[in-house]
Amino acid sequence: MAPNLLKNLFLSLLVVFAAFWVAKASDPNILSDFVAPTNFTNIDGNYFTFVGLRGVLFNNTIPNFKVTKASMAEFPALNGQSVSFAILQYPAGGLNPPHTHPRSAELLFLVAGSLEVGFIDTTNKLYNQTLQVGDMFIFPKGLVHFQYNADANGTATAVSAFGSANAGTISIPTNVFTTGINDVILAKGFKTDIATIQKIKAGLVVPKA
Repeated sequence: MAPNLLKNLFLSLLVVFAAFWVAKASDPNILSDFVAPTNFTNIDGNYFTFVGLRGVLFNNTIPNFKVTKASMAEFPALNGQSVSFAILQYPAGGLNPPHTHPRSAELLFLVAGSLEVGFIDTTNKLYNQTLQVGDMFIFPKGLVHFQYNADANGTATAVSAFGSANAGTISIPTNVFTTGINDVILAKGFKTDIATIQKIKAGLVVPKA
């Protein structure tokens, strides 16, 4: 049964990859077959191979939500190819907080567990769904979205494909509350008091080791 599950999984991943490959992407077109770094003089198959996801997909021992990326930063051969991937792992009760990808849509494929997902459009309408293994969900480019593992005991794993080699991620809580915006402005913007804003900020600060 396990070999068939793996076969179906990777077949599905190929479909996801192909869908984004042929889609109109936000990255600029290149005028060569690929973009080679200036310091590479002898490019071979190793340059087009990324091994950073080995052993990640079925690791269910993570204590916190984790994203393992295969974007241009980690895999330079993606430069100009308008595609990237990420593996998202959610512990029991794990959350990927509201965020956006300014340069790409995201196509999420659930491979283990279940997820509560959703996005908000520009009219402030929420589109949400509960995903089961084998389900896919599209987060449109630039819109605020989230994923939440509501299972109090089981983990969840998803694979996301992006139509950009560098989709970018803007975390709403981090960008709003940890980048130095004045507390008065935040309090007025969220129609609350400064003490509440400071409490939110304190909860988002990662303690120094």
